[in-house]
Amino acid sequence: MKSNLRKLIKIFIKESKNLFIYDSGIKNVSLGSNVKIIKPVNIYGCKIGDNSFIGPFVEIQKNVKIGENTKVQSHSFICELVSVGNNCFIGHSVVFINDLFSNGSTSNGNKENWQKTTIGNNVLIGSNATILPVKIVDNVVIGAGSVVTRDILKSGIYVGNPAIFLRNIDYK
Repeated sequence: MKSNLRKLIKIFIKESKNLFIYDSGIKNVSLGSNVKIIKPVNIYGCKIGDNSFIGPFVEIQKNVKIGENTKVQSHSFICELVSVGNNCFIGHSVVFINDLFSNGSTSNGNKENWQKTTIGNNVLIGSNATILPVKIVDNVVIGAGSVVTRDILKSGIYVGNPAIFLRNIDYK
């Protein structure tokens, strides 16, 4: 079975023109102590703090900073210009965006149009949320499936598309 698959792959690669295969994995990453990463991942040029967890099928791009004791669950995408604080939780399939296509097209790598995202400490982001270039203060919960389009400057729970304030966090 494996040899047949290898033969098919070789045939496909021989017959394909302009095929580019990029090796992924973990490259040029500054890792704190006790970091746990579950492969496969595509993590490069970033910094991950002590005691953090990165789940499978996660991409973290260069110049991203992940704080200490932070968990990034599977299938999440963290693009350049994102900073995540300490003691945060990023649910499954969360997407961070740095280009709003404000000129009507992609930036084609022109980072002048990209914007940064800053996530404070103790922020919990539910699965399938989308985070546009914003600032989120400490002690915030973002509900699953929410789309954060504006800065969140007050602690609390935010839900919806666009994400709006639902209520204060009831610490007991």
